[in-house]
Amino acid sequence: MAAAWEFHLPLVPADLLRDGGPGRYVVQEVLPARELPPALTAFRTAFRARGALAVLQHFDPLYSLLHHFQAVETAVKEDALELMMHVASHHSNELPAILDDSGLSHADRTAHLNALKMNCYLLTGLVDAFEMETYKSGLLEVDPGGKNKKNRTKFSASLWEEEREPLLRLLTQLLQLDLRHLWGGLVVEEEFVSLMTGSCYRILENPSIGLQKYRATQEAITHLLAEALIHYDHMFSATLKITQMLQHFEHVAPVFAQAVSLWATKCGLKSLVGELLREIGQKCPQDLARDASGIKGYATFITELAEQIPALVLSNMSVLLRHLDGESYVMRNAILAAMAEVLVQVLNGDQLEEAARGTRDQFLNMLQAHVCDINGFVRSRVLQLFTRIVQCKALPLTQFQSVVSLAVGRLKDKSVVVVKNAIQLLAAFLSNNPFSCKLSFTDLAEPLKKEVQKLQEMRDRGRSIAAPVITPEEEWEAMLPEVRAATQQLFQPLQEGEEEVLEVEETVESTSEQITGLLRKLNYKSAARLTQKALCRFQGKEPFSGPTEENEEATILGVLKRLYTGSCRGENSEDPPHGNSSLKTEEVVLEEQSQTELVKQEMLVQYLQDAYNFSVKITEALSLISKMMYENCVSVVQEAIEFFVTVSQFGVPQALLGVRRMLPLIWSKEPGIKEAVLNAYRRLYLSPSGDSERARAQSLVHSLSLVMVDASLGMIQCLEEIISEFVQKDEIKPAVIQLLWERFTEKSQCSSLERRAAVMLLGMMARGKPEIIGSNLDVLVTVGLSEKVCEDYRLAQEVCYAISKLASNPKPALGKNNAPFRLPQNHMLFGCLSEAVSKGFAQPSGHWIPFMEAAVTLIYQLAEGAEEICAHILQVCSQQALEKLQEADGQEADPGVSPSRVSDDASSLPTFLLIHLVSLVGQVALQQVAYLEVSVSAELRRRRILREEEKTKKHSDSSTKKQRPRSTGNETTMEEELGLVGASADDTEAELIRSICETELLDGKHLFSAFVPLVLKICNNPGLYSDTALSAAAALTLGKVCMISSEFCDSHLRLLFTMMEKSTLPSVRSNLIIAAGDLAIRFPNLVEPWTSHLYARLRDPCPSVRQTAGLVMTHLILKDMVKVKGQVSEMATLLIDPEEAIMGVAQNFFSELSNKGNAIYNLLPDIISRLSDPNCGVEEESFRTIMRHLFSYITKDKQTESLVEKLCQRFRTARTERQYRDLSHCLTLLPLSERGLHKLQDNFDCFADKLQDPAVYSCFHTVLVRFRRAGGKPETKALAEELEQKLSASHNRGLDSAETCQEGSGTPMPEPAKRKPTGSSRRQPLRTANRDEDFVTPQPHTLRNHKRVQKHLPPKKAIIAFSSDEENSSEDELSAELKEEETPTKTTPITRSSARRLR
Repeated sequence: MAAAWEFHLPLVPADLLRDGGPGRYVVQEVLPARELPPALTAFRTAFRARGALAVLQHFDPLYSLLHHFQAVETAVKEDALELMMHVASHHSNELPAILDDSGLSHADRTAHLNALKMNCYLLTGLVDAFEMETYKSGLLEVDPGGKNKKNRTKFSASLWEEEREPLLRLLTQLLQLDLRHLWGGLVVEEEFVSLMTGSCYRILENPSIGLQKYRATQEAITHLLAEALIHYDHMFSATLKITQMLQHFEHVAPVFAQAVSLWATKCGLKSLVGELLREIGQKCPQDLARDASGIKGYATFITELAEQIPALVLSNMSVLLRHLDGESYVMRNAILAAMAEVLVQVLNGDQLEEAARGTRDQFLNMLQAHVCDINGFVRSRVLQLFTRIVQCKALPLTQFQSVVSLAVGRLKDKSVVVVKNAIQLLAAFLSNNPFSCKLSFTDLAEPLKKEVQKLQEMRDRGRSIAAPVITPEEEWEAMLPEVRAATQQLFQPLQEGEEEVLEVEETVESTSEQITGLLRKLNYKSAARLTQKALCRFQGKEPFSGPTEENEEATILGVLKRLYTGSCRGENSEDPPHGNSSLKTEEVVLEEQSQTELVKQEMLVQYLQDAYNFSVKITEALSLISKMMYENCVSVVQEAIEFFVTVSQFGVPQALLGVRRMLPLIWSKEPGIKEAVLNAYRRLYLSPSGDSERARAQSLVHSLSLVMVDASLGMIQCLEEIISEFVQKDEIKPAVIQLLWERFTEKSQCSSLERRAAVMLLGMMARGKPEIIGSNLDVLVTVGLSEKVCEDYRLAQEVCYAISKLASNPKPALGKNNAPFRLPQNHMLFGCLSEAVSKGFAQPSGHWIPFMEAAVTLIYQLAEGAEEICAHILQVCSQQALEKLQEADGQEADPGVSPSRVSDDASSLPTFLLIHLVSLVGQVALQQVAYLEVSVSAELRRRRILREEEKTKKHSDSSTKKQRPRSTGNETTMEEELGLVGASADDTEAELIRSICETELLDGKHLFSAFVPLVLKICNNPGLYSDTALSAAAALTLGKVCMISSEFCDSHLRLLFTMMEKSTLPSVRSNLIIAAGDLAIRFPNLVEPWTSHLYARLRDPCPSVRQTAGLVMTHLILKDMVKVKGQVSEMATLLIDPEEAIMGVAQNFFSELSNKGNAIYNLLPDIISRLSDPNCGVEEESFRTIMRHLFSYITKDKQTESLVEKLCQRFRTARTERQYRDLSHCLTLLPLSERGLHKLQDNFDCFADKLQDPAVYSCFHTVLVRFRRAGGKPETKALAEELEQKLSASHNRGLDSAETCQEGSGTPMPEPAKRKPTGSSRRQPLRTANRDEDFVTPQPHTLRNHKRVQKHLPPKKAIIAFSSDEENSSEDELSAELKEEETPTKTTPITRSSARRLR
């Protein structure tokens, strides 16, 4: 069929509507949308009749459909798509035969070419239209309106998604034909190829194409583009298009990476990889930095391509390296990730060639360089890459040490993500280290030293045995210059006095030997002369024959050489030849063996050295990572915990410190951290190795016992929480509990320490399941508290702690009113405890007091009538003390003296007895108060609630019998009355407990009254009672007795605080600080006037006292029991304490205080004022250290702005130049905002006159420079520049005026405040610490809810008297208590709601 026109593919659809010239197809008419259905029907009919060529007459209706695509109904679109796919498929099936027909006319070829172009144009047009509609429908899905429209669109889109893949396969099928025949055997026109491939690129622009459900579509696109690349020369166009799409559509990067790797490996298109990477590499780094989306696309493409075809990426890596120095960190990350993939997959192993090894080392060096990249994301990514490299064992041993060192260095990085990845890398190094499963550098040091010594010995032996072998030829070459010089002298006349004494021997052999001997004796001249004579005499005989040289000198030298080298080789010629050769062979073999052994030894030493260095670095990392366990970032804490689990599994001894350090994190409020700690201990201890259940139980118990060795009380409590969690979840096997009981009862052999640990572990488990102890209580009592208790008080103490787990919670859960668990007074337990305490009382033991305290506490927790049991113990023990005293007095008393007189010797009673007695009194007093305030109070309340419930129940029963209307009116009133009764009942019970404490416990009828004078006597007379332990015990007991009564406390506070200040014993001061802290919670009104004395202990010269004071003040301030005033600056000074533990207390205090609203912000101005005072004793550098820490808590913009204003205004009141410098330094610690800059401008006059000081000016200048560097609005920058000019002007004006003043009047400028020598950062103690006038007692005042009444004191009870009480020395001289007239007249009472309760 002839065609008079040709169809040209248009650049834009509108081109087909314009006349493009003669012979070009033009659309005659664009049909309206309503006429399209019949037109499509006509096309279908024509298609059935004429086949694919029917499109030549029916192109316009389909063009019209594309033109009106948005307005056409969905059904029409679907019909058109289905019809066109049929047409194209039919044409595809027809074409092979047509293309193979050699007799095809030009007209038929043109017709089929036009039909092919038209069909493909219409198909690709439908692809573009449907893709656009699908994309728009995705955007409109969030639109709530137009339900019908949306449903219709969705239906259309879903149909299109089903048809998309078959359509792409159809287009691929067309491209697989040899279409060049339609173009007359020439190249297929580029427009046609672009038309076919353009549909693929258009589909790829859809963001959802990357989803897994469109995997088949992606593969269809890949195959179509592969056909275009292989058969239609699409390489150049594809390179440009892919590069553009990567830049504009981030989601196509993984798809193209997959496609390119497939084309390169399966289709042989490796050059495409190089073209694409070259295009990306040639992009300007500065332009990429401005195009965020383009960078991400390129970066993802490079990374994924490297994962799939690393070898091809390696060959083109050089074109990408320029981006490593570019601004975009995303590109740097991508290229570094590509390098890592190449290292893992290609440049891995020991069999690499030299060039590959060099490339590998170069890549590793680049990665290491970027560990210190300026961008935190790059540093983090490189550490991740190294983690992968290490896990894949692709890091050569020679690089281990350098990478480990870099990882340890990154632990101090300011970026949390970097730190986290550095920890992960170190953990990967440990898990994949090639050295050993046990990495203790102390264990490695000894074998390393031994092997180094062995290597040195081998080297020394090698040098002595294998001396350097020099051949005769080499010796001759060395001798030749001297021999030649001697030979040349033969041809010169003899010197005077020189005679020829040598004669030639009879035979050649003897002459040869003679000449050789002369040569060895270095007598070269005689040897040459003799040779000259021998040549004349033995002509033609060996070795004097040889070639005749024209030059006689050369002949002589030749003979000498033959003689010398021949004689050296022929030595020992008398030996058999075969023996000589075998000896030489043996020597060579031995030498080779020794050389091999030397190489092996060197490798062993190098291995041990590497292992040792690695272990040292890991140990260094341990100390850094252990400090990260208390970071704010949860993920860093979790990584640190995970790291210590890994380290523990590799036997690093320091790991136990980290395992212990993570224990307190069990109390973390973050569930993730708490779970991480539980998992860590689960992995470390609940999965022991062993063949049997018994072996695993022994391993578990042994491991947990090791953790408890030397652990503090706090650590033990944390471990108890963890173990109780495990017990509650049934994660601890019964075999473990069984083994612990066997150890305790000594059925299983173990040491005393292991036995004690077994009891502790049983107690911890009983916290989760009390029946563990409850079911074996008799065993615990009979074994642990038997007659042998005196042998091991610490075991008995742990038994008491374990049994105490049976005690019920003093504060029961809401709604539960069960009676508390108590044992009868005559229970075996209390009999054993009483006996053990009483027996041990009279025996000196350092462990009796802790046991006694545990026993008394247990009695009050579990016994009915605990006060009677303890009163009995007190009576028995005091009786023993009196008997001892009487025995001592009876031995020393004079028979002639009246028996009522006692010895004046103070040592008549052993000091330990006094200590025991005083400690027992104090413990019973404290536990009695706790028993009344907690247990009795709770029981009274429980019983009252039960009575009220019964009364309410009876009332409700009786009210139902009455008529309903009558009761309705009074219900509300009755409930209100009941409520009021309940509230007043609480007060009544509290008043009852308080009256017992105030009026009964310390009156003459009670047992305590007999011991209080003794305690006061010891406290008041430190000169008489100088024993350290006794003073400490008495001070602690005084504090405990003061807890009983506010009246007693008020009258003895002056004594307590005087001892706290003046005692020379740190233990006494520490005890009294703790006591004062408890009193501040129980009687806050009484202690409040003495608060300054508590703060003063923060400057105590003894570190342990400072630490105790810091802990006590932390609790009091955080519980709001002490007013936080400017004195809190004393807590701030602990931030620079030389003791690390005290610094930790202060840091923890301010960290907790920062969680209480604006507390630190409110206190900062006062702290600055106090610490910047030169009289405070804080050096300038120390002040700056403190401020850096405190200002780190100022994070809110409003706080920053307000502080800027306050600090500026403080310049007006500052008196010294030191204060100016301190205030200006504080300003540099604040991140200045735009508002802050305005505050600085507004308050310029406050500090303008201080700017003449260079240090002050420098600080303000630093603030402005940092502000400008941060960037901002142009007007703000202008303000900053204006302010800087004002600063500079004021600074220069101040300097000029200072010079003028000095020149004019001769009066020198005021000198700056002299800085104290900075010998150390310790603060000076308070100058007034020991002045008596500081210790004044507040005026007695009325206590809350309690009126004091003058009482007639009952007759005094007999008081136990000791010989030391009746010393003749003046009490005034030895008294430590101050006088009554020094009492302050003004007090500040505080009301505390919780003061009634013992905390």
